[in-house]
Amino acid sequence: MTTTPVMPTARKRRRKTRTPQVNPHPPIITSALKANEVDLFPGKEHLVCPDCGTWCPITGMQGTPKLVPHHTDPAGTSNPRRCTAGSNRRVTIDVAVGTWRTELVEAVPTTASRRATKVLPKPKPKPAPATSQIKPAPLSAEQVRRAFRQHQQQCPACKGKATNRHGQPLPCRDGERLAVTFLRLLRQEPRRRAVREFFARERRRFDRHYAAAAPAKRKSEWAAVLPAVEAADTRRVQLPAGHALTEGPGVPLTTLHPAC
Repeated sequence: MTTTPVMPTARKRRRKTRTPQVNPHPPIITSALKANEVDLFPGKEHLVCPDCGTWCPITGMQGTPKLVPHHTDPAGTSNPRRCTAGSNRRVTIDVAVGTWRTELVEAVPTTASRRATKVLPKPKPKPAPATSQIKPAPLSAEQVRRAFRQHQQQCPACKGKATNRHGQPLPCRDGERLAVTFLRLLRQEPRRRAVREFFARERRRFDRHYAAAAPAKRKSEWAAVLPAVEAADTRRVQLPAGHALTEGPGVPLTTLHPAC
């Protein structure tokens, strides 16, 4: 088919959306956005819509810059929803292209130098036992005696230096309590020593009994498994007729070196 001068030619379609409508919302200030949220490259002006977070081209760079109508859903979504708050919204470009490029270049090393910190699991402390579960350590008469002597050296009432307003010496309740505890533990010490010696003797007797019974127990256990072990050994040494051993190479029957 040939083209003649009388035939009409198609006019080139504009690449960007042109519409006289303007969104009544306040204009978007590019200086208030981050450097990575706006693209001021000549001929490819884009920015992130503050309302829906979608990258949208900017139209009308020679006159009134504004965002083109766009959807909040990604491309290919059925029944997409239009961003009414960001479509046709005016854009105030108050940042020079050179300044924007400088900020973007300076932000790249800062972002690349960031490293994710390793999260260390914090050990969980064990719950404290209840008051009824706490077992106090047993006190000995010697421990109470040392505490009583130390208290006597530091307490003015035990030394007779503490008096009331009438000049009479004041009694020491703590010293009296320590002295009573020391005398009580001193009386109970022979019985406690006898109990400790009894448990020590029983422990030694149990160890001797266990050591004497261990060989007999080991012998009875071995006697219980001996038939099965002997049967396994018998089956292992039996060879089928006409077959050779496959567990290793054959043993040579002649010497490798001649007799001298």
